[in-house]
Amino acid sequence: MFEQIPQIMALTKSEEVVILFAGDSGDGIQLTGGQFTETVELFGNDISTFPNYPADIRAPVGTTSGVSGFQLKFGSVEVFTPGDQYDVLVVMNAAALKVNLPNLKKGGIIIANLGGFDAKNLKLAKYIDDENPLTDHSLDGYEVHAIDITKLTREALKDSSLGMKEVDRCKNMFVLGFVYWMFNQKLDNTIHFIEQKFTDKPELAEANVEVLKTGYHYGDTSETFTSRFKVKAAKLPRGKYRNVNGNQGVALGLVAAAKHNNFDLFYSSYPITPASDILHELSKHKNFGVKTFQAEDEIAAACAAIGSAFAGGLACTGSSGPGIALKGEALGLAVILELPLVIVNVQRGGPSTGMPTKTEQADLLQALYGRHGEAPMPVLAAASPKDCFGAVYEAAKLAVEHMTPVMLLSDGYIANGAEPWRFPSSDELPEIKIKQVPPNSFRDEQYMPYVRDEFEVRPWVPIGTKGYEHRIGGLEKEILTGNVSYDPVNHEKMVEIRDRKIAKIAEVIPEQEINRGVAGADLCILSWGSTFGAIETAVRDQVEKGVSVAHIHLRYLNPLPRNLGALLSSFGKVLIPEMNKGQLSMLIRDRFLIDAKSLSKMKGLPFTVDEIKEAIQKELS
Repeated sequence: MFEQIPQIMALTKSEEVVILFAGDSGDGIQLTGGQFTETVELFGNDISTFPNYPADIRAPVGTTSGVSGFQLKFGSVEVFTPGDQYDVLVVMNAAALKVNLPNLKKGGIIIANLGGFDAKNLKLAKYIDDENPLTDHSLDGYEVHAIDITKLTREALKDSSLGMKEVDRCKNMFVLGFVYWMFNQKLDNTIHFIEQKFTDKPELAEANVEVLKTGYHYGDTSETFTSRFKVKAAKLPRGKYRNVNGNQGVALGLVAAAKHNNFDLFYSSYPITPASDILHELSKHKNFGVKTFQAEDEIAAACAAIGSAFAGGLACTGSSGPGIALKGEALGLAVILELPLVIVNVQRGGPSTGMPTKTEQADLLQALYGRHGEAPMPVLAAASPKDCFGAVYEAAKLAVEHMTPVMLLSDGYIANGAEPWRFPSSDELPEIKIKQVPPNSFRDEQYMPYVRDEFEVRPWVPIGTKGYEHRIGGLEKEILTGNVSYDPVNHEKMVEIRDRKIAKIAEVIPEQEINRGVAGADLCILSWGSTFGAIETAVRDQVEKGVSVAHIHLRYLNPLPRNLGALLSSFGKVLIPEMNKGQLSMLIRDRFLIDAKSLSKMKGLPFTVDEIKEAIQKELS
């Protein structure tokens, strides 16, 4: 038995708590974290999660390369990130402790499965000789609770008809029950989940519920803690909420854009981490008329989506960086055809296959320039999991109303992370207006498909519409007719028209606002994508301390907001944190001739709040 450190009880008064569940991929870590997330969200806490998967396929059990983690911050205040350091670390084996201990706060709580610290597991985790962190006093600065979870799970199910392997798979429910007791949470939601999950296997449902309750009652009767922890509900805006990750947000946003505006939704893709779940989620919504297609390769997926746009459907395709590269030729075709298409890029670490389960922001230049020829398209970026709904809806609106492919950038951190999302009502969703055929679109009774409005936008006429027959294809087009043209003057004019069409979108998107702080501050932190949470939290804390710093976050990356240059020029300094080598900072310096400084991180992990605070202090010192 380890002596409890009295000062840890101060955690009971905290407005927010960070907890990490960690173990082997087969320990049910993601399910455990997901269920705890749902429960505290139903209680009313604001949350932010960060599932962290091992990159190796079936890494050896018990090794550090096979550790899976689920990090969650929940609180009674607005939460923007899953946290920098953990207050509570739950580990199922020695490897999980070794990997994650450096990020546990001093004095933090460790809940360890004693069965995962035997000689075999210690050796697999590369602890030296007889070194055992649970007994060698190396953890004396923490509050450690070593529980033989495996043994207690087997004891709880000793009369069960399940085999030993199935019994041991239930041990994550013991952990979950224990943590529910620890944080004064109810079991009802998880019991309902288990009963629904194992409807056809009642013996498994009964076993998991029994172990869940056993873990809860163990906390109640073992006197492990002299106090339980209470985090009050957050004061969120009124409305209906659900827990949503980024990929789900994208899928629901596409469904809403289609249904609210009477489009047929077609989504085609080729499986790739971490974008695959968009296809999986959309395939569940056939009741809304959603059509999904798993293509044989990436370019086929993009071309199938272009075919849907030909027919008048809301066409979408998605991938990650390597797949976007393979789609490149087809995306150029969508540009020259001037058809609406939504492309979702869920970025991951690269180049090549790189780090497929880790996050990065290194595809910005690819999104802007990664096609042959002059092939401009609008580029947007989501800021968080719940922002994915609105961002992809906006991408669909721009694609249809400006007759262009539009790329939406997400990343692995956003795609897999989750937070509460308030359902919008139907009247909150903007209308998507199709460009109609103007009266001057005919010459000698022949339809001219490339007659344009003041925004250089041509009409959208589905293929096969009687009386509107026209030529279309990938070769350069004559300015009005769409007929094939090799005239050099015509080609230059068409290149300029397509470029001008994208630039004119700046006239309809909102002017850039300051997220936090005021114009003219000594330092502006400029961000895009998933860096939003850490930067917003850090700047909020610094502004409250009187530091002259502001935060601007970009959704629109091409074209940039029309007032951005003037706004940035009002600040003493501009710092741009990115999970790449400084791609946005290069663009900002080029476009506005501002001496923007880059803060790069390329570790497959998001920025921490402390890293941003340190950068602010360094720039202002």
